[in-house]
Formats: sequence, structure tokens, C-alpha cells
Amino acid sequence: MLMIAMVFVLAYALIAFEHPLKINKAAIALVTAGLMWTVYGFICPAGVGHVSAQLTEKLAETAAIVFFLMGAMTIVEMIDGHGGFEVITSRIRAKSLTALLWIIGFIAFFLSSLLDNMTTTIVMVTLMKRLLRDHDKRLFFAGIIVIAANAGGAWTPIGDVTTTMLWIGGQITSLAIMKGLFLPSVTALVVPLAAASLFLKGPVIPPATLDAARTVPTTSFEKTLMFVLGMGALVFVPVFKAVTHLPPYLGILFALGMLWIASEILHRGKTEEEREQLTLTKALRRIDMASVIFFIGILLAVATMSANGQLPALAVWLGQHIQSQGVIVMIIGTVSAVVDNIPLVAATMGMYPLSQYPADSFIWEFLAYCAGTGGSMLIIGSAAGVAAMGIENIRFFWYVRTISLLAALGYLAGAAVYILQYGLLH
Repeated sequence: MLMIAMVFVLAYALIAFEHPLKINKAAIALVTAGLMWTVYGFICPAGVGHVSAQLTEKLAETAAIVFFLMGAMTIVEMIDGHGGFEVITSRIRAKSLTALLWIIGFIAFFLSSLLDNMTTTIVMVTLMKRLLRDHDKRLFFAGIIVIAANAGGAWTPIGDVTTTMLWIGGQITSLAIMKGLFLPSVTALVVPLAAASLFLKGPVIPPATLDAARTVPTTSFEKTLMFVLGMGALVFVPVFKAVTHLPPYLGILFALGMLWIASEILHRGKTEEEREQLTLTKALRRIDMASVIFFIGILLAVATMSANGQLPALAVWLGQHIQSQGVIVMIIGTVSAVVDNIPLVAATMGMYPLSQYPADSFIWEFLAYCAGTGGSMLIIGSAAGVAAMGIENIRFFWYVRTISLLAALGYLAGAAVYILQYGLLH
């Protein structure tokens, strides 16, 4: 099992040095997943048949996330292709970067609580391309959006996949988690925003012109309609999940199909050349498939350590050697910046039975906060970060130098607020 961990650490380093090595992180992620599962297949005592069954199970989990990602990205591209984001950009009057920072941060925060952190990041990072010309400034805003989206997703049952896991598992209830985590989550956003405001100066300089390839003749009505329908399709997904209890990827695919039909009806009176620029097929071609492939590789690689028991064993070890629940949960949140928080939370849920720790106990609420916001400390520590990394080509070490400290300050401040709040109310 040590060899599997060594392969992951080496791959992690190669992804971090993607820019100087000039090797695409998606290629590294795919090779890593293949190597880790192959090594596991050779050394697993239960045999390759058992490993194949586990791989099939993990592939289904990975495919669910990837299908959701592709559906959300396509919907966002449909809105953007119609110029729908002008509905928002035309109403944002901020003249300074500092004012824009706070506006974008809080939009992402509350939008994430309604959608989820990954979808919100895709929407907001795409939106920034319509607001800022300078790529370096957009990178910084993308990092802030990751922090805001993860903080906003932590305090509602549908905003983050780990919070949703705890909600479905009965560890938390809707009203209690919203009351308990709202202030800590806001703190996790406000502290980085305040710190960034100290050094982020200058005016907002919008793009001089839109990409000619994306400039299409759409009316104000069409822009507004596609924006409303597209955002409605994204908001529909958590509602679909809550009502049907079916996976979110099915909801996003269903919503995408409905948006496609609406688009076909809306443009059926136009010429073939005009329609071709506005179709969903055109939006699909604009998706960054390298980012999708990176998702597949990195999720399958992390799934190896979950399947072979390394991540659950880590959680058990923490429970045996550290007595403080608060410290354990904060460590889990910190570790979630390095590896996927889903298996970590799943392992923690298995460690602490509901009979001993009933719904809305300290450990469950604090776990929802730490696992949800801890991933912001590294760019590959959350689905939101990986999505932003792909869309804006964010480099690992740039994020470490520029964003990680801000995210860590917010994470620790929010944790302190929750512990203080819990102590006052209980």
C-alpha cells in the first residue's frame, strides 16, 4: 500500500510543477490513476476480481461527478454564447477592484448556497471574463470565487457534496445546519475579502471587445430569456434531488435537455448560419475537455486510496491518537485540501455512530464546516478549485503563493467563530 501512496505523492508533485515541466496536468492525472489501480490490482490480497469490482463502483461515482460537471459547463456556455451574462454585468457598477471584489464574493457566496460550489464557480469564473480584461486580475478573482463558493456551500444542505452527504445520512438537519454555520461561513469569506482589500487596488478595466467568435446577434429578450432559463436549470437541480432523491447528474442532464429544446424553439425562425452559432452543439465544442479529463484522472486516483482503506485508516488513526473532537475535525478539514473530502467525510461518518453522536451534534456541524471550507487552501482541494483551475488555467504554486494564506485565515477564523458560538449556545 505504501507504493500506492508514493505514486500519488509523486503525481501530486508533478501536477504542482505542471507549468515548469510543461506537461498537462490531465495527462499526469490519467497516468496516475492507471498506475495506482494497476499496483493495487497486483498487491490486493483479495485478488484482481475484487479490485475490478471496486473500480467499477468508483467509476460510477466518478462518472456521476463528471456528467454533472459537463452538464453544468454546457449550460453556462449556452448562457454565455447568447450573451446572457450581460444581464448581470450591465448591472454591476463597481469602478474599483476592491468594490468589485466584495460584490463578486457575496454573489458567489449566496449563489453557492442555492446551487453548489462547483456550479457556482463555473458560472462566476466565466462571468469574470466579461468583467475584467487583465488575466492576472481574473486569476485572483477566480481564487476568491473558490473561497466564496466553498464557504457559501458549507452552510446549506445542498451547497456542498459533503454537507449533502451528512444531510442524507441523518447527521444534520436543514434548519440547524443553516443556523449553526451561517456566521462561521460568512466569516470564512469576510476575513479573506478584508485582507485582500488591503492590497488589491486599481480601477475595473473591462474587456475592450468581446471575442469575435462569440459575438452573435441576439436580442435583449433572447439574452434575458436564456439567462433566466439557464440559471433556472441550475437551480432546478437541487430541487430535483430533494424531491426525487435521485442523483444530481440526472437532474442536470434533464435540465440540459429542456434548455436545449427551448433553444431550438427560440431560434427555429433564424437562418441555418445564425442558428449554428447559438446551438447547444456549439456550446459543447467550447467546453474545455482537458479539464473534464483531469477531473476523471484525479478522482479515480484518489478513489484508489479510498478503496484500499488508506483514507478510512487515517480517520481511525486520528480518533485513536487525538482525544479532542474539534482538533480531529480541523485536521480532517486541513487534509481535505490535499485529498478529496468525500471519502474523508464518509470515513468519519463511519467512525462515529448516530446512537452516540445524534443529529446536529458538534462533531457533525463542525465537520460540515471544516470539510466544506478546508479545501479552499489548495487549488486541487475542492471541486470548485479544480473547476476554476481548468477554466482559467490556474497554476498550483501561483494559488499557494497568492490565495492559500487568505483561505487559511478565513478557515481558521470561521472555525473559531463556530467554536465560540457553540460554547455560548450550549
